[in-house]
Amino acid sequence: MGQPQESTTSDEPLAARLRELKERTGLSLAALATRTPYSKSAWHRYLTGTQRPPRSAVEALARLADADPGPVLTLWQTGAGLVSPSMEEERERPPRVRWRRLPTLALLALATATVAAFAVAGRHGPPATRNVMAAPRCHARSCQGALPDTSACARDAQIASSVSDAAYTVRLRYSPACGTVWSEVRMRSPHAREVSVRAGQNVLSAAYPAEDSAGYTSPMLAVPSARGVEACAEVDGKLACTGLDVEEPTGQ
Repeated sequence: MGQPQESTTSDEPLAARLRELKERTGLSLAALATRTPYSKSAWHRYLTGTQRPPRSAVEALARLADADPGPVLTLWQTGAGLVSPSMEEERERPPRVRWRRLPTLALLALATATVAAFAVAGRHGPPATRNVMAAPRCHARSCQGALPDTSACARDAQIASSVSDAAYTVRLRYSPACGTVWSEVRMRSPHAREVSVRAGQNVLSAAYPAEDSAGYTSPMLAVPSARGVEACAEVDGKLACTGLDVEEPTGQ
């Protein structure tokens, strides 16, 4: 019995912060289950500290609470032993301290490099900045079941296939950086909907109530390409699907 108590105690700051975020969303456990890939009972365990949540669940709750995920992810990492308190104190020092210690020549060189970078960006756009911003938080199997916006996979996503009708548009999205696919539905009026993505026998889905204006994607599947994947959305009993057929081998 001592081991579970130690685990709960070490994660209590994280569980307490998760409960604060949950209260901030105004959502019930059942509503959280419909907005995320995690069940009502799973959320109960995460919020009471009896089970450690996955990183994607922490990010999803922060997104729903419209909160910066950084502080709560620090608690999550500290509880997992990934960040020690002493390391975190060094990380929290204001960066301007380092600027004050730079010699004058170094400051001049840095200013020159910054001006040159802006000049290049003005002519060719800011590819370096875009690459940094688009860095995904997971890849392939580590993304499985996560939502695309909480993992930054949506930033380089391509529309592999789509289908539209008068009420909504369904898209199959593919992220080369993450190696994942998911289904996305864009509504023209509020309706309850279920969004799913399928690759062979592997299927993931998420259901959203009509009053949820933000939820519109399925969880992600890890795949090498969008070929052979089907994206679907069911709205008021009407199902629409789109996808790419598996490429036929070129033969004799």
